[in-house]
Amino acid sequence: MAADTTTAGRRQAHLEPNAARRLSGWLKGYKPLAGIPDELFDALGRPRDHWLSLLGDFAEYPEGEFTSRFGLATRHIRDTGVSYRIYGEESERSWPLNPLPLILGQKEWAQIARGVEQRATLMEALLGDLYGEAKLVADGSLPAAALTGSVDFVRAMRGVSPPGGRHLQIYAADLGRGPDGRWWVLDDRTQAPSGAGYALENRLVLSRAYPSLYNAMNVERLAPFFDGFRRGLAAAADRTDPRICLLSPGPFSETYFEQAHLARYLGFLLVEGDDLVARDGRVYVRTIAGLKRADVILRRVDADFLDPLELNSASRLGTPGMLEAIRTGGVVVLNMPGSGVAESKALLGFMPMLSRKLLGEELRLPNVATWWCGQRNEREMVEANLHRLAIAPAFNSRLDPGGLSRPQLIADMAPEARATLLAQLRDRPGDFVGQEVVRLSTMPVLRDGKLEPAPFVLRVYAAWTPEGWKVMPGGFCRTSERLDVRAISMGEDARTADVWVIDDKPVERMTLMASKEEVKVRRILGHLPSRAADNLFWLGRYLERAEATLRLARSLCTSLMDSETALHTTGETLACLQKLLIEWGALDEEALGVRALDAARNALHDQKAYGSVIYLVRAAQRAAASMRERLSVDFWALLLTLEKELAEGAQTPLSEAEALQQIESALQLVAALSGLSQENMNRVAGWRFLDMGRRIERGINTCRLARMLAPDAATTDDLDLLLDLADSQITYRARYLVGLALTPVRDMLLLDPYNTRSLAFQAQTLKDHLAVLPSLLEDGMLEEPSRILLPLATEIETADARDLTTARMLAFERALMDLSGAVADRYFLQGANAVPTLKLSALA
Repeated sequence: MAADTTTAGRRQAHLEPNAARRLSGWLKGYKPLAGIPDELFDALGRPRDHWLSLLGDFAEYPEGEFTSRFGLATRHIRDTGVSYRIYGEESERSWPLNPLPLILGQKEWAQIARGVEQRATLMEALLGDLYGEAKLVADGSLPAAALTGSVDFVRAMRGVSPPGGRHLQIYAADLGRGPDGRWWVLDDRTQAPSGAGYALENRLVLSRAYPSLYNAMNVERLAPFFDGFRRGLAAAADRTDPRICLLSPGPFSETYFEQAHLARYLGFLLVEGDDLVARDGRVYVRTIAGLKRADVILRRVDADFLDPLELNSASRLGTPGMLEAIRTGGVVVLNMPGSGVAESKALLGFMPMLSRKLLGEELRLPNVATWWCGQRNEREMVEANLHRLAIAPAFNSRLDPGGLSRPQLIADMAPEARATLLAQLRDRPGDFVGQEVVRLSTMPVLRDGKLEPAPFVLRVYAAWTPEGWKVMPGGFCRTSERLDVRAISMGEDARTADVWVIDDKPVERMTLMASKEEVKVRRILGHLPSRAADNLFWLGRYLERAEATLRLARSLCTSLMDSETALHTTGETLACLQKLLIEWGALDEEALGVRALDAARNALHDQKAYGSVIYLVRAAQRAAASMRERLSVDFWALLLTLEKELAEGAQTPLSEAEALQQIESALQLVAALSGLSQENMNRVAGWRFLDMGRRIERGINTCRLARMLAPDAATTDDLDLLLDLADSQITYRARYLVGLALTPVRDMLLLDPYNTRSLAFQAQTLKDHLAVLPSLLEDGMLEEPSRILLPLATEIETADARDLTTARMLAFERALMDLSGAVADRYFLQGANAVPTLKLSALA
């Protein structure tokens, strides 16, 4: 395609010769699709000025620097686990981001923003009528079947005045350019629009990759949008300083990372359905301090799964009684249950009329021409034009009619599928719509050093704020690797791009820091949700157990490499090591007596053994993933690195030296994780449960090791190994110059309060934690965890090492296991019968 050499020439004239040649090569090699609007070139074939500015700056980078810059920035994606999940898959995928943003000028963006704001206003008015007086149905403007045929129409919300005064708090529209270059609405998103958190991540990565360019091009910031969004949610509550929750389907949601990131960025409480309980017309969060009121819930759970009592009884994602609490005004849930009905394609054909009727305006952004087959004339028109129209489901459904999940041409379908679809179209025409075939417009992406066109969809968000609707200056852009696509989802061939809205003047920098309003200073433990406490507790236990198993495996490896050690010449202590690993589930019983190296390898990499290191690390990763919003980026990155190194080591057999090297590296990573938790986490309730898990696990392990390696008949080799496993060799040798003896070793490992590895130290630390955790009742009586721990700590504090027996050590171990169960019963999820606090009031 011929380019405007005047415009391009002016830009190239300011470049170094090599950069000018590179820019010229990019432009000449770029081949837009015939008849398809493109972002790089305008309708006359001229490169747009803002794209020339961007590409010109890229061309000035030294050879390879562009790739290097983007590669370094995208390490953030890998190191922090930015990910998504395809529906039906168990594993997550790394977030795919294009190195080039989608660029839009301020004048064009203003038109988009006005159109999206109008569309959001129309959706709010439509939902207000559908769930209110229903005048549109009564006067025949809307067929009732176009609403009630949708699974997203929640009949139980009819006549309910929305708490907070609105049905929609956030709206999104999927946009593409039409054949004439105008922006068209492809789909409305009113249920629980996703992607805003990913838009934040995309912006973070690209602003890191090209910081000077990002500032020089006056890219509009996203922070003002999210500030208004947060203030709008707070304003919906009926009290100041409300508790705002983001309700997630859980870690197996396709966009769980985004939900966690958004909750962390906005300061919301990330909860799941089991974290909430509806009682007396209100909704409460289960916390370690009892039930605390939830004022506003931003939901990412589809309405059908929100309340198993009144909606889908098979749902495990919602909270029984949620709809009743909404009806009584006890909680604000946004977007309101039932708002997803406005997403139905059956309504698209009615939108121009609805805009005139409800707003008195023509649509600023037209949508794809759509005909609902539930009406006779429209059905006959679709049937007469099946060869040129796309057929799509009329309603959102998990069981799409005719096997359709998106618009498809009849001609593109296999004969059997085509016959099935046509039969269903005749039997249930109201389940289908016919749509004008739309090929998506394209934007430039970089592939193998060349610019190539890629179809894209732009999702634009509007949030209700105290000042009215506010549109995000940018959005969530998805591109496809295939040229002929009509819809893009985050599947096999989709990537994402940041969206830069370019202003004509420097933009004001802004963060979410409060400025005008008074913020009350607090120093409290925080109302930690029970589920988060549970996961933090087990994260601590899994990591501690993994460390203990690593130390056992290291001892197996060193027994093979040190020719002077007793472990190499005698088999009794070596067998004891293997018995310990079998008892801990790191080896199966048939492994007793196998080569030490084979035992070490299995203890590290056996994915089926529940006590192996890789199994424990993955269990820790799952626990961490369930409360990712509470962990630092560094902590998560270290955990991912630990799992990655273990997984790579499992691919090939390791020699003694290689196995030892991997064990040492893993121990260093575990130590780094421990250091982060000790030095970088605030000493609030979350940290205490993480540390309690570690302390209980360490105490149990110490008792088990002492029972196995320090019985009355213990050998010098046994005691030496015990000190090594407990990381107490240096301390013992500095304190005792006479050599190894049973009683001093027992004292140091079990009763010494100054040894951070001893049982006594764990018991004292656990006492300190329980002393500051909140009490559920105010009757002054000890709660069960304290009833178990205080006698145990006293007995350990007053014990004499000479009187210790294996039976007594076993009693200590069992007491710690009882303590673990009591902590779970007291602080973690309790089902529908969770014990409330004494003050279960509006101010709880």
